[in-house]
Amino acid sequence: MTKHCICIFWCHGIYRGTEPPCPLVTTMLRRTQHSFRLTSQSVLRRFLTSPSYPSHRFAAAVAVQPELEPESKPYLPYNGNAATREQIKAKIAGIDFERPFSNFLVDKFNRQHTYLRISLTEKCNLRCTYCMPAEGVPLTPSASILTTPEIVRLSELFVRAGVTKIRLTGGEPTVRPDIVELVGELGRLRGEGLQAISMTTNGIALRRKLPRLIEGGLNGLNISLDTLDPFKFEIITRRKGHDRVLELIDEAIALGLAPVKVNCVVIRGVNDAEVVDFVEFTRGRSVDVRFIEYMPFDGNKWNSDKLVPYKELISRIEERFGGLQKLPDDLNDTSKAFRVPGYAGQIGFITSMSDHFCGTCNRLRITADGNLKVCLFGQSEVSLRDLMRREPSPADDELMHVIGAAVGKKKKQHAGMSELAARKNRPMILIGG
Repeated sequence: MTKHCICIFWCHGIYRGTEPPCPLVTTMLRRTQHSFRLTSQSVLRRFLTSPSYPSHRFAAAVAVQPELEPESKPYLPYNGNAATREQIKAKIAGIDFERPFSNFLVDKFNRQHTYLRISLTEKCNLRCTYCMPAEGVPLTPSASILTTPEIVRLSELFVRAGVTKIRLTGGEPTVRPDIVELVGELGRLRGEGLQAISMTTNGIALRRKLPRLIEGGLNGLNISLDTLDPFKFEIITRRKGHDRVLELIDEAIALGLAPVKVNCVVIRGVNDAEVVDFVEFTRGRSVDVRFIEYMPFDGNKWNSDKLVPYKELISRIEERFGGLQKLPDDLNDTSKAFRVPGYAGQIGFITSMSDHFCGTCNRLRITADGNLKVCLFGQSEVSLRDLMRREPSPADDELMHVIGAAVGKKKKQHAGMSELAARKNRPMILIGG
């Protein structure tokens, strides 16, 4: 029977066993429903730099993986005479991003939160009907919006605690004057373990900035586009600019960004008939078009009749294109991925309303005014801005305890559609898309 074992570096070889032979390595947590990699990098660095700790007693946990059957278990020779501190450092260099995961970012349902979404501004150059009311929304005064140093500080804290992906949202993040410099600052966190910097944008004002953003570290882009009809675009967004969004999609592909995702909020009677056109859009483009179920937020006039469940969309698509090819989904994916066989791109369905994915949620949000939201639909918020601006400024440990307390209160799942529609919540533009 397959078990899970701890794989460790040992003094004269690589040992595999169900128990670590060194008291240094005593903790290996079994997370929810799946194995995960864990490198005790802080322990490694502490003992590697300590001249008083003999290298022949050094051990470090590096992985949780299925145990091989005894007869097939290989012995991996290791030159004990060469087991110096420098060689051990070289061993861990290849797994540098794998760090101990902070308990502050693990909720009571054992969900690890590795994905942070940061809203940079409440301002936007479009007025999409599902995002804000026609009359607009009262904006937070500029002095109450997080500053760039505050965003960088919070990002550093979360990355050191285990966050590997940061997504910049808004509003429209590209209207922030220092967006290029900010991405560059976040790009320096790759040495701390950050693996991905992404942005959600409407694309209107991004094209000329995109090369510099990529140079600074941006490696993922979500572009909001709800129609391929330029006239309908003006109805949905209450603004012009459809051609600029299409140009940005092709520019992002040409610059080698991967993935390039196109987000389409599907609303019955508005753009649901265009779903097959968006699928056709993937024939020759390496894009991921994701169809998002219409969700209720303050001021967007949501009702259940406007919701098009994803299974209905799949039926419509297969009537036109035949059977879809199911693609593998990662554990924490919000989108159910498919492809029309032979097409360059793919499609996906974000099913927050008809088939929620709360059980594997790994996302946290920080609003532009500095509030931590542990759930998109949750009403509870904690002001990290106010805490950081307190005199004297709190230590990082105090901030992490506040963050950990909020994460620990995250609920198992969000409420049902009718309850969400009746609840008070921010408009989407004030949360961050």
